[in-house]
Amino acid sequence: MTSERKVLRVSGPEAEQFLQGLVTNDVAGLKDGLVYAAMLTPQGKYRADFFLVPKGEDILIDVDAALAPDLQRMLTMYKLRSKVEIVETDIAVTRGTGPEPEGAFIDPRDPRMGWRGYDGQTGEEADWDALRVAACVPESGVELTPDTFILEAGFERLNGVDFRKGCYVGQEVTARMKHKTELRKGLAQVDVSGSAPVGSDILAGEKTAGTLYTQAEGHGIAYLRFDRAKGDMTADGATVRYTP
Repeated sequence: MTSERKVLRVSGPEAEQFLQGLVTNDVAGLKDGLVYAAMLTPQGKYRADFFLVPKGEDILIDVDAALAPDLQRMLTMYKLRSKVEIVETDIAVTRGTGPEPEGAFIDPRDPRMGWRGYDGQTGEEADWDALRVAACVPESGVELTPDTFILEAGFERLNGVDFRKGCYVGQEVTARMKHKTELRKGLAQVDVSGSAPVGSDILAGEKTAGTLYTQAEGHGIAYLRFDRAKGDMTADGATVRYTP
């Protein structure tokens, strides 16, 4: 299966150093395979999430096609005098859930998300929404929006942020959220009886308890206010229950 992705190539002698100062995860992890990461606004909010891919002396960026133009523009803006080049490629992204083919990489977010390939590997069909819901993996443009804080979206659980790597854009806000006693809001898997449009308000009695997003096989991904997410809730006719 080929997903709606674009692949950017970052090349040059300072490619790793350049990205290290911008993204939420430690680029040194490329020695072990894919690195899942994001770029944030200075206020710590989501701008784009992507996979960094080792490719010889270069680093590829596997990103949602809708986000690629803005991401390339941002990277070019931050380039300044760095000895790097950022170009869009025609590399196709494939993925599957069986044993990974030679040259493919395991998805670092969750083993249930299978593998990703960049060298013409034959992809496999799968119900990717069901797999995402089962693993509570958010998707750009659905659960991940410009108002998202990545820790509320589960990026620590999804191996998308490193708290020891040093500074990057939005790092101070993210670090402050990390050192709170606990998050009061965030994405979580819920049980869903019935169905509701993506983006439906979840009501606990008369109070808004969150928003329901992707649903599959009786479950869904929801953004919840945890203090209100008690008992049976409703979302546009569907019944929603959060069981921590």
